[in-house]
Amino acid sequence: MFTVAALYHFTRFPDPAALRGPLQALCREAGVYGTLLLAPEGINGTIAGPRAGIDALIAHIRALPGCADLVWKESHAEEQPFLRMKVRLKREIVTMGQPDVNPLARTGHYVAPADWNDLISAPDVVVIDTRNDYEVAIGTFEGAIDPKTKSFSEFPAWWQEHKQEFAGKRVAMFCTGGIRCEKSTNYLLNEGVADVYHLQGGILKYLEDVPVDDTKWQGECFVFDGRVALKHGLAEGDHTLCHACRMPLSPEDRALNSFEEGVSCLHCIAETSDVDKLRFRERQKQIALAKARGDQHLGQAPHLDTETD
Repeated sequence: MFTVAALYHFTRFPDPAALRGPLQALCREAGVYGTLLLAPEGINGTIAGPRAGIDALIAHIRALPGCADLVWKESHAEEQPFLRMKVRLKREIVTMGQPDVNPLARTGHYVAPADWNDLISAPDVVVIDTRNDYEVAIGTFEGAIDPKTKSFSEFPAWWQEHKQEFAGKRVAMFCTGGIRCEKSTNYLLNEGVADVYHLQGGILKYLEDVPVDDTKWQGECFVFDGRVALKHGLAEGDHTLCHACRMPLSPEDRALNSFEEGVSCLHCIAETSDVDKLRFRERQKQIALAKARGDQHLGQAPHLDTETD
C-alpha cells in the first residue's frame, strides 16, 4: 500500500533552484515518486511512497521558509501511481499567467465541505468549476458551470467574456485540491466581485468528508496520477487513460468500437494515422511484456503530473 500526498503552499522562495537538489535527493532516498513544482510563489505537487518516506518528505517541506503551516491531503493506492520522481522549476506553481494575481494578499472565503452543499444550493450563488474540460467531463458538482477551458490560463479570458452574466451573484468556485481557486478567487476579487467563495481542500476533501448519501457531486474526480479518478471515500474510480491520447475513459467509453487498448478511443481514433496506430500497437505489446515481467513501462505514464494548469 502506498501513501499518496497532494500538497501546495504559497510562500516566497527567493531562490527556488537552491531547494531542488535536496528535495530530489531526499525523494530518491525515501523511495518517493511523483512531481513537485517549485517557483518563486511556493510549492505544489503530488507524491506517493511508503509511509515513512512521505513523512520524511513532508517534514522537510514544512521546514522550508514559510512552509510551517503546510496542509496536505492523503489517500492511498495499491500500486505506485507514478513511474518516476521529478522536481521541476516553474514560473508559477499553477499556471494562470496573471502577474497581478497574488493569493498571499487575499483569497475568497473558505467554505468547509460540510457547509458546501448549503452554499451551492442558495438561489443567489453561481457555482463555477475552474478545472479543465477533460476533468469536468468525468465529474462535477450538481448545477456547476463548465467554462470549457483546455488550460487554467484560459480562465481569465473566459471570465471577461461571461462576467456580465453573473452580476449581483455570489460566486462559489472549486477545483481538485484547492490551488487553482487560490488564484481564481484572488483574480475575481481584483476584478471587483464582492462575494467570492471556494471549497476548502477542494473536491478531494469533499469526497473524503461528505457521505455519499448527502453528496451533490456527480461522477468521479480526475486526479493527476496513475489512479486516474477517485470516488467518495477517495476510493479508486472506474476511469482509465487512453495511452494513445491520454484522455480519461469510462467503462462505457471502453466498450465502444473506437476503443483499442493503447491504440485508440472515441477521442482520438480519427486523429491518428494508420502508421501511428501500428506504432501504438507495438508500444502496447511492449507494455504487456513489461507487465508480465512485473515491470512498469514508461508508456503507462499518466495524462498530467500534478494540478498545474
